[in-house]
Amino acid sequence: MIHKIKKIVEQLSEQEAKSLLLQHFLRLQMLEETNYPESEILASMKKEYQALLKHASEPKYDPYHTVHIVFGDSPAGSLRIALPKDEKVIRFSDQFSIGPVHQLHTEKGLEQRKKWLFLHINLDEEFIDTYIDEFQQALTEIRNIPEHIPIYIWTANNAHEQAGVRLVLHILKEKKNDIRLLNINIAFKNLWPSIIPIHTGELGNEKLKTIYNTYKIEQPLTEQLRNKLADEWEKLAETTDVLRIWENEQIRSVPDSYFDSFIIEKARYLHDGQTQPEFMKSARLIGEVIGNLDEYTGDQFIEYRLRQLILQGVFEIEGVPKAMRFYSVRLQKHK
Repeated sequence: MIHKIKKIVEQLSEQEAKSLLLQHFLRLQMLEETNYPESEILASMKKEYQALLKHASEPKYDPYHTVHIVFGDSPAGSLRIALPKDEKVIRFSDQFSIGPVHQLHTEKGLEQRKKWLFLHINLDEEFIDTYIDEFQQALTEIRNIPEHIPIYIWTANNAHEQAGVRLVLHILKEKKNDIRLLNINIAFKNLWPSIIPIHTGELGNEKLKTIYNTYKIEQPLTEQLRNKLADEWEKLAETTDVLRIWENEQIRSVPDSYFDSFIIEKARYLHDGQTQPEFMKSARLIGEVIGNLDEYTGDQFIEYRLRQLILQGVFEIEGVPKAMRFYSVRLQKHK
C-alpha cells in the first residue's frame, strides 16, 4: 500500500501538494492553540485520505483523438515528444520476449509472471512492487479506448514487441476501432534501407515522427488479420517457456539456456584480447553479447543467464552479483 500512496503523492501537482501540506499544518496549529477535539481532526484527515485514494483510482479523461500503444519506457518517452499533445500514448514497461506469458491476460498469469521476474531478474524494487498495478493500468486504459478513436500499435521484428502486439489485439478483439500496425523494420526498409534496427527503443523522436507522418494513413488491419494475431496470442498464452525469439516471421519458444553458448563465445573473444584470461566487469561481457545479438532480450536476461553459468562452474566470479557493476567474471580455465 505504501507504494500506491507514494505514487499518488508523486502525481499531485506542486500547488496541490502545497495546499495539502498547509491544511495539515493548520490542523496541528489548531490542536495546539484550541480545545478542538483531536478525534475530530483525525476523522477529517481520514476523510481526506479516502477522498485522495478515490480520486487517484478514477480514470482520467484527457481529450485525445488518437491512441498509440508502445512496448517499453524508452520508445514511449520518445513517442510522447514526437507526437502532438492531443495524441495519447499507452505503454507497457515489460519485456515480453522473456519470462512466462502463460495466461498473462489474467490475474493469475500476471501474478505468476511477477513471481518469476522477482526470483530470476535483477530489477528495481519499485518496479517489482508496482508491476501488477502498472500492467493492469495499461490494460484498463486500452479497454477504455472509445470505439471511434483510431489506434496505432508500434512494433518491430522481435519477439518482445510482436508478442505485445498479439496481447493487445487479444484485448481489443471485440472492439470496432480502426487499428494500424507501425512496424519500424518495414518503415526503415523503405526510408533508411542501410539501417536495420532491432527494436523501437533504438529510435529517437525525429525518426518516430517521420515514420508516423509517412504511414499514418495506411489501411487499418483487416478483421481477418486482427483475429489471426489475437488467436496467436491465445496459443502463446498456453505455453510455459520463459524465452522467445523471432524466427521466420513467427514467435518461437526456446529453452532459457538458448543464448548460453553465445555468452561463452563472447567471453572467449574478450579473453583473446588479454595477455591471459583476467576478470572482466560483467557489464563489459553483457554489453558485448547484447551488441552482437540479433534478438532483443534485454541485458537483464543475459545477466540472469551469466549468473546461472557462474553457478554451473563455467565462469569464476569476483565480487557480489547484486548488480552488474558490482562483480567481474572470467571463464574457468578448463572451459
